[in-house]
Amino acid sequence: MTAETVQPATLPAPRLGLSPCVARCVATLERAVYGAAGIVAVLGPGSDVWPIHAGAIAVGGGTLAYLWRRTRSGGSGLLLSCYRSLPALGLSTCYTAGLIAPGTTWWQVVAPIATAAAAGVAAPLTRSVGVARAVDELPETVAAHGQELAAAEDQDDDEAPADTYEGGLLQLWAASPATGGTTLTDIRQADPSRPDFTAVILAAPGEAVPRTLDERTVAAVFDVPLESVTLASVPGSGPGRLGLRVAPAAAAGVVDGDDEVRTLWAERVSGPGGAAPGMLLADYRLTEDRLVVLVQADEDRMIDLSRKRLARALRVDDPELVMVETDGLAHGVVTVYREHPLVHIREATREDLTMGPDGMITIGLRHDGRPARMRLHDPELGALTDLFVGAPGAGKSVALLTLLTAERISSVVSVVADAQDGMSLPEADGRLFHFGAGRAAMGATLAAVCAVADYRERISAANGWGSFTLGDPWPLLITTLDEINRVLAADADVHADFRKWVTGMISRVQLTGRKLGIGVRYAGQSIHLEDLGDSDKIRSGARQGTVWLGRVNGSMTRRMATDMTSGDVEVTPIPRYFGAGGSSEVAAAWTGEETPSGPVTAGCAWMIQGGHPAMTRVFRAVKERRTYPGLIALMESAPIPGLTPEETAVFRQAYAEALPYAEALMTGGTNATGGSGTAAEPETGEHPASRVPTSTPAAPRALRDRILDALAAGPLRTREVRQAVGVGTDGGPASGSVDNTLTKLQDEGLVVRAGHGIWSRPE
Repeated sequence: MTAETVQPATLPAPRLGLSPCVARCVATLERAVYGAAGIVAVLGPGSDVWPIHAGAIAVGGGTLAYLWRRTRSGGSGLLLSCYRSLPALGLSTCYTAGLIAPGTTWWQVVAPIATAAAAGVAAPLTRSVGVARAVDELPETVAAHGQELAAAEDQDDDEAPADTYEGGLLQLWAASPATGGTTLTDIRQADPSRPDFTAVILAAPGEAVPRTLDERTVAAVFDVPLESVTLASVPGSGPGRLGLRVAPAAAAGVVDGDDEVRTLWAERVSGPGGAAPGMLLADYRLTEDRLVVLVQADEDRMIDLSRKRLARALRVDDPELVMVETDGLAHGVVTVYREHPLVHIREATREDLTMGPDGMITIGLRHDGRPARMRLHDPELGALTDLFVGAPGAGKSVALLTLLTAERISSVVSVVADAQDGMSLPEADGRLFHFGAGRAAMGATLAAVCAVADYRERISAANGWGSFTLGDPWPLLITTLDEINRVLAADADVHADFRKWVTGMISRVQLTGRKLGIGVRYAGQSIHLEDLGDSDKIRSGARQGTVWLGRVNGSMTRRMATDMTSGDVEVTPIPRYFGAGGSSEVAAAWTGEETPSGPVTAGCAWMIQGGHPAMTRVFRAVKERRTYPGLIALMESAPIPGLTPEETAVFRQAYAEALPYAEALMTGGTNATGGSGTAAEPETGEHPASRVPTSTPAAPRALRDRILDALAAGPLRTREVRQAVGVGTDGGPASGSVDNTLTKLQDEGLVVRAGHGIWSRPE
């Protein structure tokens, strides 16, 4: 501690002790000044002496400025300052009024004389400096008024009432024989809710504070810990004054009034045995509905915050009320809510769904109230790849309809294929450029999109274009493939050749679409990246776009979090109802009483962008008669965007030629098309790129399928599985990829352990 820490805010000024003769002379001089000023205020405005005018006005302005500063600083001396300023302010006002009003009227004479007379009787400057002996020599009424002002000035020196905290301190000091002849003055308590205070120990006149009055003695006087007492000299004073600071609350580790948050965090979170050792509380903000904590990792640690562990440490019953966001390195923000912030959410507006110059729209809200923004197009990267996953009732269809509405409002061409025969997105049928219903239509739609991609690629190559420019010459095209798991899943009721054909076209669009302004959005109840062709390309593409991970099963959440996030934030499964993640079920199990479920969490999702997840909820959509009229109205508020005439012709022809091929391939495989896997060669139209892309090389068989094929012959050891799928050969997978895939297949129930290190297909 330094002396500055314990010095009082202001020390009481000593009062002047003048003889009666000197006091009368001072008062007479003051009255003479007021009389002269009154004469100047009468005669001056009629003269042409501008220095006098300027001086009189400056006196008034300076007085007002002085009073303004005293008003801003506050304090008990404000009334006294006003009393001192009345003569100067009054006479300056009279002078200024005389300057403003031309001529001489009766009030221009009476007002200054009356003001000067009143000031002479009161003599405020003489009284305010504390000339104690002069008070008795002045008239009785004025003396009484002067005593009243002096009492106001000295109120800090008066003895505090005994029933106050300050009065109790004075009594303890006076009752102790160890304090000698000293007194305790200028007691300051910074916070009335805490016992900490500062004061000045004042020795008797002409004496020094005794050396025996040390920290131990003061601690005994007030019965506080020895480490909470600090003594230091007062700057500018001699040994007769000693600064004192008594701070038992600060010594106990309490920094300010709300520090139970810091104490709780230090004990249960960042401490050696806490939920997140080394994750230090840098700052926090506590409001009525939430606690927001800024966390900084210790110097030798990376940021590591677990939602469930934090919920347990902070005594939160429901882990869904704890949200974590980090930068993956050293900083993070932990938000703890009283009520889940996404329970209530508004409907979308046209402004939300209008794409800005940065390609962003607002699809919903984040947990902290910020807009949940998503890119339809990246001006730097081009078209994007998005991935939407959600179980039935998770709100995936509403999220997709919201995006399709935004695309129509933003003049983006929407091509949709719904593998569930159009039941998943019925509102989109007839309101977009193209809507294909059914699994065969999904294959034909992809074929048409590939034909458009071929056309754009041919034109771009001819013109030397290496990237896509929005609207020059083609519009942005986004292909939404909904319920794609009904085509790509291993147990999907389609022929393997059809699945291979669709997978090849997906890989083709994924490979070339970014530079051609053709984005793709995959949506399904459960999607495995291996099903989408080249999993590395899909993973990298989705990292540039958006992954919308709604309510799915726990193992799917873990796998998607591993594939798509940076791993620094715990992505937990979303419950079906708000409040279901807490202790309500435990209480019900104990009491045997049914607990009412909260609102459904439809629309809530982890939105993963750039590897960083955030809890969000899509804007609310009200369902009436099995549709969403609000979204339909927004969708129909703008015309349907379309491709250029040339592209439209390419798309329509390719779709018409591919649809019968897709229907035959889906049920009969290559045998239904002559055994070669290709349809009859279509006639060449105006644009050769409009041909059905059935000649696209099939995508390489996924690693999971090769493992399943190897295990179909019987149980194999892990090393035998690796050898069967080509580990160690040119272009073969890594051993770690095989091990991870075996674990995923086990989670899905497609393989089982037949012994230690032995794998087999389930019987």
